Amino acid sequence: MLLVAYWVWNKAGKRIILSVLIAGGAGYIGSTVASACLDAGITPVILDNLVRGRAEFTDGRNFYEGDISDGALIDRIFEEHPDIFTVVHCAALIVVPESVADPIGYYEANVTKSLAFIRHLHRNGRDRLIFSSSGSIYQAENGSPVTEDSPLAPQSPYARTKAVCEEMFADIAAAGKMRVLSLRYFNPVGSDPLLRTGLQLKRPSHALGKLIQAHQDGTPFPVTGVNYPTRDGTGIRDYVHVWDLAAAHIAAIDRFDSILSESKRSIAINLGTGSGTTVRELCAAFNNVVSTPLATVDTDPRPGDVAGGYTTSDRAEKLLGWTPKLSLEEGIRSALDWIPVRDKILKD
Repeated sequence: MLLVAYWVWNKAGKRIILSVLIAGGAGYIGSTVASACLDAGITPVILDNLVRGRAEFTDGRNFYEGDISDGALIDRIFEEHPDIFTVVHCAALIVVPESVADPIGYYEANVTKSLAFIRHLHRNGRDRLIFSSSGSIYQAENGSPVTEDSPLAPQSPYARTKAVCEEMFADIAAAGKMRVLSLRYFNPVGSDPLLRTGLQLKRPSHALGKLIQAHQDGTPFPVTGVNYPTRDGTGIRDYVHVWDLAAAHIAAIDRFDSILSESKRSIAINLGTGSGTTVRELCAAFNNVVSTPLATVDTDPRPGDVAGGYTTSDRAEKLLGWTPKLSLEEGIRSALDWIPVRDKILKD
């Protein structure tokens, strides 16, 4: 983890610890970023409406319960924390099937409210924004790597809200109203190594969650599709440890002004492993961690399944000085370690 002293001296000669506002800071990603901020000497100020975030993840932290579109609340936060120098925007609904069923709700929560949030930030003179975007906006279907210049083809209302927000923020930045660094996450796994926070759900719907569920239930894990154009015929995804993602945010906070300027006011950076992991490789990594190996069974692809893809992280290394440090096995192990802790910390 990058360690930098984030403080300044005021006119009275008193040291002031600088703060970062984390919208959505009670969720999985946001709470992990908040932990990384604390470890790096930055004070996180959390804003979350708790629709998906957990109040338990805000214990002992500066927390405001409310919505990013609430202008009066945003004004109060900056009045009470004038030392906030950067904003991290993680507030969003993120469940793909839910977005298909309720696109109106997703566009309102993710796009309309983000526009209101930007207006409130601009009114309060804050122009540094780090936006949680997604690798799901790419046309990644044939198992090939993508870069920041690859074609975009979001396949769900959720993914399209991320693409729309990026374009909206870029337009606002070009007009001189904001500087925006969009971090495009691929597939976060694991938890805070100190187990302060992690996934809120008991039964996550992503592949690792399904693996854990199958292991707990004692049932074989279905490998859906074995004839894709990948190195072993199974689908490929880019699983990046959530703590590595948090480290990328600290680097983005630290290097923000060197990356973005008056002439370059917005940019996107992919955050992934650079190689990707096939389903068979994910299962093998899982079995390297657990004591009782998990059996698998090959099945047909599900409707709508694609080979998937992964990202190169050249731009992240160049601009952020960031490369992932933690292995997939470490992500799996921390996800398993988090389960009993989650049951103690979270009330449901």
